Amino acid sequence: MNEVSLYMTGVPARTVVPVEARTGPVLSDGSKNQLKTAVHQELIKRVDLEKLTLLQTDPGGRQKLLSTIAQLIGEQSVPLSAYERDLLADEVMDEVFGLGPLEPLLHDGTVSDILVNTHDKVYVERHGVIEKTNVVFRDNGHLMHIIDKIVSAVGRRIDESSPMVDARLLDGSRVNIVIPPLAVDGPIMSIRRFGSAPLTSDDLLRHRAFTPQMLELLKGAVRARLNIVVSGGTGAGKTTLLNVLSGFISAAERIVTIEDSAELQIKQEHVVRLECRPPNVEGKGAVRQRELVINALRMRPDRIILGEIRGEEALDVLQAMNTGHDGSITTVHANNPRDAIARLETMAMMGTVALPEKAIRAQIASAVHLIIQVSRMSDGSRRITHISEVTGSTGDIVSMQDIFLFEKLGLGAGQKVKGRFFATGIVPKFAEKLTAAGIPFYPETLSHSMEV
Repeated sequence: MNEVSLYMTGVPARTVVPVEARTGPVLSDGSKNQLKTAVHQELIKRVDLEKLTLLQTDPGGRQKLLSTIAQLIGEQSVPLSAYERDLLADEVMDEVFGLGPLEPLLHDGTVSDILVNTHDKVYVERHGVIEKTNVVFRDNGHLMHIIDKIVSAVGRRIDESSPMVDARLLDGSRVNIVIPPLAVDGPIMSIRRFGSAPLTSDDLLRHRAFTPQMLELLKGAVRARLNIVVSGGTGAGKTTLLNVLSGFISAAERIVTIEDSAELQIKQEHVVRLECRPPNVEGKGAVRQRELVINALRMRPDRIILGEIRGEEALDVLQAMNTGHDGSITTVHANNPRDAIARLETMAMMGTVALPEKAIRAQIASAVHLIIQVSRMSDGSRRITHISEVTGSTGDIVSMQDIFLFEKLGLGAGQKVKGRFFATGIVPKFAEKLTAAGIPFYPETLSHSMEV
């Protein structure tokens, strides 16, 4: 995963020693913070903000500024080792141009989530596992200063009258911030990072998220223009799988993507990206997903990809799928395929159109062809646990049949999840659509199983 920076400043990326690998300096944390604050304040006195901005964009500006900081550290008359001097200089640079204590984590390609619970409790997620770091802020004021830098960079504001912000950063990462009075113990922040190189189907095969036979079936389903819903919990890998599925769409097709916060990284050239807009300070000007879905139908799309169905736009998506916009793909939060159907039904009833439940179930049964359930295991790995076909509706129930399943068998060495992918042996009804689309379908794959 490539390095990312919240601010596209043009400052060259520096080599960062992983936080956990650093040996602690002789100075106590309190003394180090006092020294860093003193150097930072003296730097601002001697170099005005305008010059700092110019140094930020100057190719040699970083080195010039580091020299100035080193001089200021020397003037403090505090005995420091060479390592401590370099570390302190880097941390002052992070305070000036970056996000202070968070900067090393942002340069760590293994970190996928940064979770700031309080100013002195910062966690990260690596390879699906959450762990505590030794990163701390001086106090809540220091954390608020960093939050203000993040929020102002994306043209938003946060204060007591508007104590929550959910925004997309310049590098595509998502940040969610809650401050007092809503946050009881001080400001809370979570940053979900997205690498510049998204995972591919080969990567997921290598990580055993599914089997080659399951991949071939999904590839055929996308190319045959089946309507697909990816279901799963938070952090289960829905967006990653959506990116992989979108890669199977023909380059000749026009794709319109609609997202609450733009996260998809679709590689085709003919792509139009739409993103919702939150309300302004006065609570006006919001553009929600439902309005974008309705507008997308006027944009001559071959495929509509909706990042996630969250509310009343569910009915518009179902109607689009039923009125010639086949091949649509979306995601939904749910624990299993049956719950995904129930959630779609509930969200479709949130709108202003009062339709009977039976009519909505008929819409779902007609519109959705395939539901793919993804789950995050206890060891942090992600797996496709269900590939289920929607076969129609009978009375008050939407009929479904499982084609591939993942069965958890227990824990192995290192608490790794052991399990088995297997086909149920049921021939899907959409096999005829695959054949009609010129996509070969091999029934023998439906007797396949693989242990992981």
